[in-house]
Amino acid sequence: MDTLMALLTVITQPQLLLLVGVGTFAGVYVGAIPGLSVTMAVSILISFTFSWDVYPAISLMVGIYMGGVYGGSRTAILLNIPGAPCAIATAMDGYPMAQRGEAGQAIGVTTTMSFFGGLVGILVLAIAAPLVSDFALRFQPRDYMLLAVLGILLVGSLSPGSLLKGIFAGALGIAVGAVGRDPLTFTERFTFDFSLLDGGISFIAVMIGMFGVSEALLQLRHVATPTVRQKITRVVPSWKTVRKHLPLSLQSSTIGVVIGALPGTGGDIASLMAYDYAKRTTKKPEREFGDGAMEGLVAPETANNAAVGGAFIPMMTLGIPGDAVTAIMIGALFIHGLNPGPMLMVDQPEMFWFIVGALVTANCFMLLFGLTGIKLFTKIVEMPRSVLIPLIMLLSIVGAYAVNNSITDVYWMLGFGVFGYFLRHYGYPLGPVILGVILSRLLDDNWRRAIISEREDLWRFFDGVVSSPLSLTLMLGVILVFVSQTRLWSFAKSLLPRRKSPQEGD
Repeated sequence: MDTLMALLTVITQPQLLLLVGVGTFAGVYVGAIPGLSVTMAVSILISFTFSWDVYPAISLMVGIYMGGVYGGSRTAILLNIPGAPCAIATAMDGYPMAQRGEAGQAIGVTTTMSFFGGLVGILVLAIAAPLVSDFALRFQPRDYMLLAVLGILLVGSLSPGSLLKGIFAGALGIAVGAVGRDPLTFTERFTFDFSLLDGGISFIAVMIGMFGVSEALLQLRHVATPTVRQKITRVVPSWKTVRKHLPLSLQSSTIGVVIGALPGTGGDIASLMAYDYAKRTTKKPEREFGDGAMEGLVAPETANNAAVGGAFIPMMTLGIPGDAVTAIMIGALFIHGLNPGPMLMVDQPEMFWFIVGALVTANCFMLLFGLTGIKLFTKIVEMPRSVLIPLIMLLSIVGAYAVNNSITDVYWMLGFGVFGYFLRHYGYPLGPVILGVILSRLLDDNWRRAIISEREDLWRFFDGVVSSPLSLTLMLGVILVFVSQTRLWSFAKSLLPRRKSPQEGD
């Protein structure tokens, strides 16, 4: 009975219900603006909610978190500018749909599937939190490194054209992510004696420039072309559409929960892995991936929202943050006199169930706000290009500056925007570049930790991989993905002697 009362606390108290609603609404629109991250919004809230009671403070933060993860898909679909890194995969098929006049349908599907993925993540949090957190604790630095390698090998899924161009783009992203001082030895890397490069290059500036500014430059070619009128006949997807994609959404939700529960990963990697999974397993998509495939929206949007529930699992059960936002929330709980971890589940289980209830409520508000105002939002795509291009540039500049309040980031954003324009002009995909930048630090840090823990002995490292079932499974996954991505299997089959058919034998 106490559990049920704690679960329904948000619904039964109008003040908390209002705060979750306001937080979700704000999160949707904060997430839609490039550069204004959910992490930034939640961190700012700590100073405002310091004197509040814990329930109102957490209600507002949970609402912003849930709404912000979804909100990044809006600008990804309408402007090809992901509002957040977890919406990069969404832009690959969402923007082509908007170019065809199907923005309303794309937003409706992403909203519904985001809601479904969020529910699955919360359900796993409520039922299997201790089990999933125990699995997450088994990950060693070498396992995180292998996970990063597995993510980098997704360049094949993000490269609709030449695989070599995708590999080049991914390697370029890794190099950009490695710029700056080495975090362990403080040695300069790719700085060329420029002090401005010591702190590295903000991946937000790279992302906004590559997607936003390059898109504005491409649109300059078609200033005189009439804009596409959007067809907003039906926003809520039909039950037939939902039922068709339900198996993929369940599988993508599983990927999202598991990846989200791994400390330090979050929805960015989960959405890309789910996109890759959808591309591999979908036999007959209605359209090609990268050209407006509905599965290309379902998989990443389901996964990144399921990762929200996953990120709360290690936070609530072990006191270990699943991502940057839950790390800030741990600080907020400490400020209010709570200690997240195993004892919180024992001493104050009502807090755990309160957060579960707040997440469910925020997820419902996200569905409500996501399915309203779509006609107004889609007017953005119908603007004349003479208005739309300056708007994209303005959003890009504001987003790049807002991260660190640095004009240098704006210069980097503009530079990568021009560079991204030429990459797109010559057929190089931009997705692998951003993926490489995001995963570069995860790969670098965990490779260092892994090799140092093995006393810098490479043979001991491989022995540890072979002796650990989890590491061995990840290593086999890396090998299989590498073989399939590089078409080595097809090449090997072509070298084998071909058995003659009965007709040929005659």
